[in-house]
Amino acid sequence: MKNTIIPGGSIPEYDIKNNANNKLSKTPVMISLAMFCCFLWGSAFPCIKVGYRLFGISGSDSASQILFAGVRFMMAGIMVVLVKCVTEKKPVLPSAPGKIAVLSLFQTIIQYIFFYIGLAHTTGVKSSIITGSGTFITLFVCCLMFRQEKLEKRKIAGCLLGFIGLILVNLTGNSIDFDVSVFGEGFILIAAFSSAMASGFIKMFSKDSDVVMLSGYQFFFGGIVMILAGYFTGGRLGGISAAGTGLIMYMGFISAAAYTFWGLLLKYNDVSKVSACKFMTPVFGVFLSFVILGESGQFGWQMVLSLVLVCAGIFIVNSSGKAKNGNK
Repeated sequence: MKNTIIPGGSIPEYDIKNNANNKLSKTPVMISLAMFCCFLWGSAFPCIKVGYRLFGISGSDSASQILFAGVRFMMAGIMVVLVKCVTEKKPVLPSAPGKIAVLSLFQTIIQYIFFYIGLAHTTGVKSSIITGSGTFITLFVCCLMFRQEKLEKRKIAGCLLGFIGLILVNLTGNSIDFDVSVFGEGFILIAAFSSAMASGFIKMFSKDSDVVMLSGYQFFFGGIVMILAGYFTGGRLGGISAAGTGLIMYMGFISAAAYTFWGLLLKYNDVSKVSACKFMTPVFGVFLSFVILGESGQFGWQMVLSLVLVCAGIFIVNSSGKAKNGNK
């Protein structure tokens, strides 16, 4: 890569040949792995609800929720770094502190602190829909700010179909109002923007840094910051048990596996192609909430149509010409 990627700069010359030859750049492989990540993230929805019950966290206790999330992300970071050390057969130290700090800030700290506070001031339906709009935000951020790929009509159309599907799956058996607040919908939107910025930075940093190392250490340090923020604002975790410990270990695995694989996918593919798959996360979330929590009244023709629209959107975005990883 000859040009440095900076927000507002020119589209860089990526190592197209190496990206094209990597297995992760093959569309079937990319979509399959992205679906696995979305399945893991979807399982987080019911797990978070179960975790709140096990640790005695109320829906309005943002401090304890941030503390809970911080422990989860710290565990995720430890898992990623340990696996990296085992596979490398040597200690893996943080070799890019500036990049780790940037990713910790956008991917973990800002995103989840604003998300949990916002979630306490709005409904789950609206938060899920606003979070889903993050795919659009990611598309525009990476195309217009980071200039990592070109903004195409097909990408916009595919994201629009997926977003409509997202709205359907969230409105099935629910209702929505149009009341808006800064601390509710506004904070959820900030979290979505932070996630979009993180995707752009991951794509940028992956060109000359180890994505797995970055993922592990950004989770670890971001988790520590969230633990401190949650604890010193009054957050507490009660009722520590074997079930609770096992759950939080699994949730750490969710973040460790999903974000690490997601980072690798962003390294070898256009951000828009990978991000379009994220519309499947709430679909998996609804299904797994039904299986794990026994939530009913969420299946019908709307669910089927939602799945069709999301899949159609993913297909359209990923069939928008031959991928050239930012140089179309």
